[in-house]
Formats: sequence, C-alpha cells, structure tokens
Amino acid sequence: MAVVIPAHSYTWIFVMTLLFAFLDAYSIGANDVANSFATSVGSRSLTLAQAVFIAIFTEFGGAIALGASTTKTVKDGIIQTSMFNSRPDLLMSGFMCALVSSSTWVMFATYLGMPVSTTHSIIGALIGIGVSAFGIDAVNWGWNGKGVAQIATSWVLAPTFAGILAAAIYLITLYGVMKRKNSLRAGIYAIPVYFTITTFIVSFYVATKNGKSTLDFKPKTTGGALQVTGNVALAFGIIGGVTGAVLIFCVALLVPFFIRRLEREESLKWYHIFYIHCVPEQPQDPKIDLYLKRAFTPQLLKDDEKKELGMPVDDPEEDKEKELEKPPAKNPLVRFYNHIKLLLWRSIFMDVASLQHENKGAVRAHEVAIIYDNKTEYLYSLLQVMTAAFASFAHGSNDVANALGPLAGVYQIWSEGTFKTDASVPTWMLAYAGLGLDFGLAFYGYHIMRTLGNNITYHSPSRGFSMELGAALSVITASFLALPVSTTQCIVGATVAVGLCNGNWRAINWAMVGISGFGWLLTLPWAGTCAGLLYAILTRGPSFTMPPGM
Repeated sequence: MAVVIPAHSYTWIFVMTLLFAFLDAYSIGANDVANSFATSVGSRSLTLAQAVFIAIFTEFGGAIALGASTTKTVKDGIIQTSMFNSRPDLLMSGFMCALVSSSTWVMFATYLGMPVSTTHSIIGALIGIGVSAFGIDAVNWGWNGKGVAQIATSWVLAPTFAGILAAAIYLITLYGVMKRKNSLRAGIYAIPVYFTITTFIVSFYVATKNGKSTLDFKPKTTGGALQVTGNVALAFGIIGGVTGAVLIFCVALLVPFFIRRLEREESLKWYHIFYIHCVPEQPQDPKIDLYLKRAFTPQLLKDDEKKELGMPVDDPEEDKEKELEKPPAKNPLVRFYNHIKLLLWRSIFMDVASLQHENKGAVRAHEVAIIYDNKTEYLYSLLQVMTAAFASFAHGSNDVANALGPLAGVYQIWSEGTFKTDASVPTWMLAYAGLGLDFGLAFYGYHIMRTLGNNITYHSPSRGFSMELGAALSVITASFLALPVSTTQCIVGATVAVGLCNGNWRAINWAMVGISGFGWLLTLPWAGTCAGLLYAILTRGPSFTMPPGM
C-alpha cells in the first residue's frame, strides 16, 4: 500500500527539481531542437536568427497547443516505481537526481559539440537511480517492455533506417530533377508533388501522434500488426483538407511564381506569390544569379562579385568579432550594451554556415561534394524550412512532456503527498519548458548546428530537405511499429547517407561521425553513473538527523 506524506513536504527538493528541469529544457533546446534546424541553417535555407524565430512558435506552440495532458513520469517503464510506495520522499530525491545528471550531461555534450539523445540521457539517469536504490533487478534490461536492450539496438537501427530513407529521397531528387538537362523546369513541376507528400506526412503525424489526439495507430507488441483507434473519418477529413489546400496553392500560385521569378528572372517579391496572376510583367533582375550564389554558395564568390554585391572582401565574421571585442568602454551602460551585442552575435546572429572553415575534415568533405544549379536548389529551400518546422513542432508537442516527467512526478508528490504513474502536466509547466527550449536554441544551439549543419558533410537545400524528411519519416514509422529510435541518431544517419550519395566516401567527415557515435555510447552509462552516485550520497550519506550506523 502506498504511503502518503504530508503535502508540501521537502519543498527544497521541488525547488531544485524545478531549476534543473529548466536547465534540462535549456539543454534539450541547445541539442535536440538544434538538430531540427541544423541542416536548414547549414544549407543556408535559414539563418540562425530565422530558425530561432520559427522555433519560438513551433516548439513553444507545439508544447502548449498539442502537448500531452499527461505524461509517463518514468520514461518507458525503465524502473518500477511501485518499489518506492513506502517512501515517496526517496522517489522525489531520485527524480531530482535524474534531472541533475541528465541536464548536466546534455549541457556538457553540447559544449563539446556532440549531438546526443536527450531521451536516452534521462533514461540512463533513471537506470542509475533504480540500480542505486534497489540493485540491478530493479531495471528492465531485456527487449520486452521497451527495456535497455531495445535502446542499445536503436543505436544501430535508427541511423541505418533513417539513412536508407533519406538516401532514397535524395536519389529520386538527384536523378529526377538535379541531373536533368533542364533541372529548373523539372524542379518547378516537381514542387507540387513534394509539397503535397510532405504536407500529408506532417498533417498525418500531427493528427495521430500529438498528445490530445483520439486517433492512434499502434501495435500491441513490438513489430506487431497495427491497430487503429479513434475518429478515423474526422482525422482523415482534416488531413485530406489540409493536403488538398496545399496542392491547390502550389499548382495555382507557387508554380507560376517560380516560372516568372526563376525562369524569366522578373524582379518579384515573395509576397507576390499570393496574387501572382494580378502582378503585371516586371523588369528583369540582372543580379538574381549573384543573389542566389551569395545565399547558397558564398564560398564560390569572387572578389569582384563580392564588391558588386556590396560585400566585404575579407572575412566579415572575423572583422565583426574584432569590432565587438574592442577594449571595454568606461561607461558601465555602454559596456553592458557591448556585452549584449557580443552575446547576440555569437548566438542568434552568428553565420553558422560560414564556420565550416574551422574544421579541416569538413573542408575536405565539401571539396568532394558536387554542387548543382542554385536556382533549382532555391526551390528546395522552402521545402526544407517546412520539414524543419515540422520536426520542431513534433518535438515540442511530444518530447517536451516526456522531458517534464520527473518534474511532474516531484510536483505531484510535493502537492498531494502521493505518486501516480500518469502524472498531470499543468499548462504552466509546459510553458516553462517551452521557454527553456527556446532559450537553449537561441543562446547555445549554434554548437550543435555547427557540428551537424556543416562539419559532417556538405549541405545544400535539396540535400537538407532529403535529410530532414528521411529522419522525420523514420521517427514516424518507428513510432507506429513501437520501435525505439532517437531523433538525434536519425538525423546523423540521414546526413551520412545523403553525403555518401556524392559517390565518394571522402564526402563524409568521419571524425565528426565518430564523435557523434561516441556520444551515443557514452550517454547511458555516464548519466546513469552520475545519477546513481548522487542518489546514493543523498540517501545513504551522513546525516544530521540520523546517527551513524542507522
């Protein structure tokens, strides 16, 4: 029988858990959320500032609007919470230690530029708590019930499956569009197809896998037959309506806009898309090729082309940093203002894609990659933004609630004095984590973006779109089959596979791939050991209230 402790006991544990839950959300934003936008920023479809702006709505909005109303407080049943029925106060300590260990490990990995699975980090921490409290038997080490064996399998399964899907998408794009004699015209006519398929996938995922949906597709056992529950007609009515609207928009407005803007090179603005048939013929834009070259392949610009575009011939990033790091002003307000400018430049306004020259292995990989027509690549930049926003929205609507599991458990014990497996997640808690995600991406996400977006292989919009869609499809498919995969591992696998489609293994910076793999292998034991040791010190160490030997 579960023991009930007085409500609002151990307030200090609740406060500490609250603080480290924000740090955990911050680190997830700097690591996991950065994964969602790494390829878009690396291929220059988005700037870091634009990615942060989109994430404010996708991550925060996804958490609030579609976040699960309840969440499993112990991720995937790794440990048996029934063992803590007689001591809910020790369970509070365990949850707090798990968040401390998970958040500090992910922050450390982000500092090193290692993309790691934040879900596996919290699972590893909970494993450490279970072993420390009740021994090895308290942990589900097997395959059944989403045990540790499934997690270990995902280290190979996730990147392989995502890589196969991403490579298939890119090869279809490569031979169906990019290598065609008139690749631009082929790409323009292919855009409605790509947009429609992507929209169907996005809407299908949101309709079936968000926390408040009644429609669900899942098997009873891992890899078993799918079972459908919920209002199928309503869900597919919404999916069909959204997909059909996007198809009509592409055929009626987007295709004519691209023909006039890219083929005829008319000087059109982006907002002309919405009333393109009412826009009279515009004069030609003589610099459109230079604009696209600056946007997607600035490393190929010559000095005279830079001058024509009004760009500095020297490295603007280096000059900007020297300007911001000039001797501090005497006025404290001016010093504070300069510090804020330096902080914003190093995070939100940094040109992450330009940092590829810092890694010699990345430079060699980029030299091997084949560069295609910038006009055709431009078509895929819009698709890439769409897939990146989708991945971020899905992350906000699902993974945030799971990351808040330990905090929800501690809050429940603190406020009610008892524990339930399905803990209610208040809206303020989802908003609290959503802010942490946005802050983490804004001020520290460039570390991971620099690793995934540039240093593994060369990125372009067509490549990045294939990577993101392949990774998203693998996550969705795996969730339907009840197979454990990590978003981080999927995007790395997709990136490597698309890079290999260059036809040369040297197109991959294998040192960075090795660092990523090392981070995956280290996450479970590191987080588990730290959490277990911290829990042992707190619950079994010397105490002022208990004499030695007790």
